[in-house]
Amino acid sequence: MAATIIAAMPATPAPVSRPLHVVVMGVAGCGKSLVGALLAQRMGIGLVEGDDFHPERNIRKMREGVPLTDDDRADWLRRLGQELQAQPRGAVLTCSALKRSYRDMLRAAVPDLCFLHLALSQHQAMERVAARTDHFYPPSLVASQFEALEDPAGEAGVHVTDATQHIDRIVDDAERWFKIGAAAPSAGTP
Repeated sequence: MAATIIAAMPATPAPVSRPLHVVVMGVAGCGKSLVGALLAQRMGIGLVEGDDFHPERNIRKMREGVPLTDDDRADWLRRLGQELQAQPRGAVLTCSALKRSYRDMLRAAVPDLCFLHLALSQHQAMERVAARTDHFYPPSLVASQFEALEDPAGEAGVHVTDATQHIDRIVDDAERWFKIGAAAPSAGTP
């Protein structure tokens, strides 16, 4: 009888034993904001929308079609690291995190930081950015993001997923990855 009861009970995933801090990363148009919001909601942790912390000069440059430099991003990345540190229960940060040095700045702020890389092609990103009507980022800058992108696949604490999948599938996959050990390198399914 007890075996039947146990088998009939729904499987409950084990809770994450440490606070989860994750960066949903990728080029413009990959879906960081949407995936980040749903992931934060499902995981019951805070959301830090990286674009909200760009200084006005960065936003002005992007609106004018001028790519940001490493110097433009340095203070922004430091601020994002502070925002993650201010969330002791865990948080999801949406941030392009294109270069390894950018990811390392964030890792320095928060040990055991995880990254979910939403991968897609330059053509797919261009189509998505061109279709947006409520964002400051112009389609003309998409190519510069791909030029700057240093593929994070294989880095510890990084999971790569296909950004063109349905959002529920992306978030389900990410949740499974967090629960089985996000500290190991993962190439995912781009």
